[in-house]
Amino acid sequence: MTNRLTMPAVGALTAIISLTLVAYGNPANMGFCIACFLRDTAGAVGLHNAAAVQYVRPEVIGIILGAFIISIVRKEFSPKGGSAPMSRFVLGFALMVGALIFLGCPLRMIIRIAGGDLNAIVGLVGFAVGIFGGVFFLNKGYTLKRTYDVAKTDGLLVPVIALVTLGLLVIVPSILAFSETGPGSMRAPIWMALAAGAIMGAVGFASRLCFVAGIRDSVLFKHFSMLSAFISLIVVIFIGNLVLGNFNLGFEGQPVAHTDGLWNFLGMTLVGLCSVLLGGCPFRQIVLSGSGNSDSAVAVLGMIAGAAFAHNFGMASSAAGVTNSGKIGFAIVFTLVIFIALYNTFGKKKASGI
Repeated sequence: MTNRLTMPAVGALTAIISLTLVAYGNPANMGFCIACFLRDTAGAVGLHNAAAVQYVRPEVIGIILGAFIISIVRKEFSPKGGSAPMSRFVLGFALMVGALIFLGCPLRMIIRIAGGDLNAIVGLVGFAVGIFGGVFFLNKGYTLKRTYDVAKTDGLLVPVIALVTLGLLVIVPSILAFSETGPGSMRAPIWMALAAGAIMGAVGFASRLCFVAGIRDSVLFKHFSMLSAFISLIVVIFIGNLVLGNFNLGFEGQPVAHTDGLWNFLGMTLVGLCSVLLGGCPFRQIVLSGSGNSDSAVAVLGMIAGAAFAHNFGMASSAAGVTNSGKIGFAIVFTLVIFIALYNTFGKKKASGI
């Protein structure tokens, strides 16, 4: 188990990687964003046609391969699955809808705060509320039931797909879509992004880094080591942005962000709630999928589908704000999430006569 000295170092390393990726081409305040990376990748393979956000992000491939390699080295590669796959798919889908309303995952939320984006602090409050909601259900007995050992081929499929996607990006990029403007056109060199992702995947697996666990574990178990990683991450990025001249305090004029406080709050509330119900944040789900967990892989597929659906049906926000379709979509998926939470907390007990 990681100790109190390890987690601040993990947070600092994550900050340095994020700052480096921004310095070499990734969008400002988005050095590392799982929601953004999955959204861009979905567009690159033709799942949506939003021209500004299309690019196979090597960081995602790197996270998967890094987690896979370190799990093999540590003899902890353990293919498992079978725990409510459709519920996990829907929760992943809903999580992505919330993230694209806010415009970022929990990691990007922290990065935005460290860059001076006050909209992200509103998002943080919503994120905490969502986590508290998830903790309520956990305390009342919420569970998606146990996982089971599955064939090794199931666990190997995600790393193999990652390798195939990397091959397409490097060898036959002409079959993929590439943004010429917008966030998708801003990218660090492939080798650097791949290496950054691999480091994060390996470190994330070894440390069990999760951007929802800091608040969740402090509430449930009074464990604060994971929270120290977040504090370290914010401090190091804040210092780095000051040194690089990238710090911009305020609500207005923030990169790839909007100023609608209510929907920044609600978007991250949904992300926090879904992350707790899934057992980990988007980053954690990708790390687990790389190390053999097919339940997490299903959740990641749900996120990819959610990104595609959000852009195809105008549900994703932009710097101009939240769309009406996004508000309607939020209401629908939030209702589904609450149903999943209620049924897997109270419904099963009633059905079994408890």
